[in-house]
Amino acid sequence: MTGEKTRFSTVEEYLQSLPDKARAVLEKLRETIHETAPEAEELISYQIPAFRFHGMLIYYSAYTQHVSLSFPAFKVFEVFKEEFTPYELSKSTVRFRLDEPLPLDLVREIVKFRMKENLEMEAAKSKGKKS
Repeated sequence: MTGEKTRFSTVEEYLQSLPDKARAVLEKLRETIHETAPEAEELISYQIPAFRFHGMLIYYSAYTQHVSLSFPAFKVFEVFKEEFTPYELSKSTVRFRLDEPLPLDLVREIVKFRMKENLEMEAAKSKGKKS
């Protein structure tokens, strides 16, 4: 082993690098995000899967004990503060344990909120340019 990190070109490459359980949970998370934001573009960013919709929408990744959702905007943590209480949080990430059911309704609400937030930020930038 050379100590080099794997560099992923596609989401499929990333998914194939995961153990079966983590991959299955992450694929369910991916499917839920895609169903909620079908117009969003899926890509690799910072070497993890992400979706872009009028700007970066959401990042998702898998680890030994959990899957994570990460957000480029932090307002999510204010809006979903109560809903996030059962989960481990970091500065930009909420973690869902692999051995517990995914809160898919919460994921859908977060994605909808982030889509709305990105559209509002885009509109505000456009309005600012016209002034």
